[in-house]
Amino acid sequence: MCLLFVIDTESRQVLLGSKRNGLGSGRVVGLGGHVEVDEEPRDAAVRESFEEAQVRVMPDALTGAGTVSFRFPAKPAWDQDVHVFTAHAWDGVPVVSDEIDPEWHAMDELPWTRMWDDARYWLPQVLAGSTIRASVEFAEDNATVSDARVELLT
Repeated sequence: MCLLFVIDTESRQVLLGSKRNGLGSGRVVGLGGHVEVDEEPRDAAVRESFEEAQVRVMPDALTGAGTVSFRFPAKPAWDQDVHVFTAHAWDGVPVVSDEIDPEWHAMDELPWTRMWDDARYWLPQVLAGSTIRASVEFAEDNATVSDARVELLT
């Protein structure tokens, strides 16, 4: 899995999107998704950003921001390891797709109550430019974080 956070440095905004279907439907999330067979996570982030929001990001414009391991003991099929990227350069105006309704948000006013509970543990560090290694375990309700650990690598 991969996640990409497109950051407008000048306006201090980040591109997120309201998930329209599937896991996390109704929540505000970063762009991203599955890494295909024989595809690098960086290339998947580029592909997903275009598929989900018509935003073109060049692979060399991405910065690796680390990894997050998500564990759902009550629903192990949801477990995933995610490569996280940021980008400060892109082409295109975000467009609604079947998966995402893109939204720009001020980085100091993120819609935490509309996001997955885990984001508050690690996303501020990523948006501040740090590289992280995080692990998140969800409670029985598959929505609330029961344990989160974030290691700053840079």
